Amino acid sequence: MRARVEDVHELALGMPHVTVVRGSRENPVYQVGGKSFVFFRTPRPDAFDPETGQRYPDVIVFWVPSESDKQAVVQDPDSPFFTTPHFDGHLSVLIRAAHLGSLTRQELAEVVEDAWLSRASPRRREAWLARAR
Repeated sequence: MRARVEDVHELALGMPHVTVVRGSRENPVYQVGGKSFVFFRTPRPDAFDPETGQRYPDVIVFWVPSESDKQAVVQDPDSPFFTTPHFDGHLSVLIRAAHLGSLTRQELAEVVEDAWLSRASPRRREAWLARAR
């Protein structure tokens, strides 16, 4: 099954200890322990269509565990994930909602879980990993 925007919401909410706060334009921001791990970004000047110059209205941000994980994902030519100079030094990757269908729901679940694990406290991380074994 191909991933959809609804899956992002369902998977993020399915992780333990998650709260949802709203951004400046009521965009959902999923947090664990007060730390964002997935959020729906408002259109910004750094993420735009190179042909039209129009800002992407559907960018979703996922945290990643490390810079090497980020680079592996964004440098893979088959990956729908990308980054912008605004996110240099930030442990996150971006994807357009319009491109979620290039992932399976299981692949998206792994991205959401990795995002959550990268931001959860050590105690919560350990409990989740122990339960997952």
